[in-house]
Amino acid sequence: MPMIDELFRIVLENDGSDLHLAQGQPPKMRVHGSIEKIKDGILTEADLLLNLREICTDGYWDRFNDTGDLDFAYEMGDAARFRCNYHRHMNGFGAVFRMIPYEIQSFDQLGVPEVLKTFADLNSGLVLVTGPTGSGKSTTLAALIDYINSTSAKHILTIEEPIEFVHSNKKSIIVQREVGIDVDSFGTALRDAGHGDYDVILVGEMRDLETISLAISAAEAGNLVFGTLHTNSAAKTIDRIIDVFPAEKQPQIRTMLSESLKGVVSQLLLRRKDGKGRVAACEILLHTRALEGIIREGGATLNKMYSTMMSGRSMGMQIMDDVIEQYYKDGLITGHEAYMKSLEKERFERIREDKQE
Repeated sequence: MPMIDELFRIVLENDGSDLHLAQGQPPKMRVHGSIEKIKDGILTEADLLLNLREICTDGYWDRFNDTGDLDFAYEMGDAARFRCNYHRHMNGFGAVFRMIPYEIQSFDQLGVPEVLKTFADLNSGLVLVTGPTGSGKSTTLAALIDYINSTSAKHILTIEEPIEFVHSNKKSIIVQREVGIDVDSFGTALRDAGHGDYDVILVGEMRDLETISLAISAAEAGNLVFGTLHTNSAAKTIDRIIDVFPAEKQPQIRTMLSESLKGVVSQLLLRRKDGKGRVAACEILLHTRALEGIIREGGATLNKMYSTMMSGRSMGMQIMDDVIEQYYKDGLITGHEAYMKSLEKERFERIREDKQE
């Protein structure tokens, strides 16, 4: 048994989500959003590299030595699966391991809004799930793909780096391709997808111009495309996509995006007041004629977006700070947590000192 499995077991026993290893630091884990030390004693370079090398194939290890960065998945028998990131930093080597449950949670288990299920009924278009690292984007998308898999007969492609949740075929046929193993890049996989007769395509990360451009084109061509971005609000996501493109191409992309974008879900995880885990908060922007006009005309200010979401509340749209405020009123989170995760800090200034748990 690899020595690192002992640390993984401690994370699992404490209901942790991540293991953090860094040269010169003691092993640490994230539990319900907070970083905690696992045990005393710093990790030397020799100890750390021994742990990292044990669970890594020769090919992966060579890639890490060449590039200084590596992403892959590791299965600890039947106990757990982890998304692994190895990296170099100014003080030596480090690694972060994110636990991936074998069981894919349903929408009801996740506690996300029911309107997310409507995305499964779309025949084409682009749906984005956004949020910072560790906000549950992959978990929400896995639930969405599993819902489609359970209710519809579709041909589904996932493009990931690495593959996180492993899907078995139910009513649908699912093909999962890992960047770096099955295909060279997200862009290559998206170009290949045009010949694969897919109904649904999941793009694990839309990180560059090529991937974003190909994802929008695939949505316009009749695919239902799901993707992720590291933006902290639904309203800012559209500007983030447009800004990736050169100025001369932005008018064309605005037109394409205005027609293809069907929804944006921006997600955060907030620590529960009772200490029993975290709760998901979602900002939701849905396709409307008004949204089409805002995107096409440019100048998609936050005020215009928020106005669209407020007028679309009956459809299921909602603003992040409204959700956070409601969680505080319902006693789910502390005022301090509400203040820390809010976008408009002034709105929550009066409750920021409420840290009682």
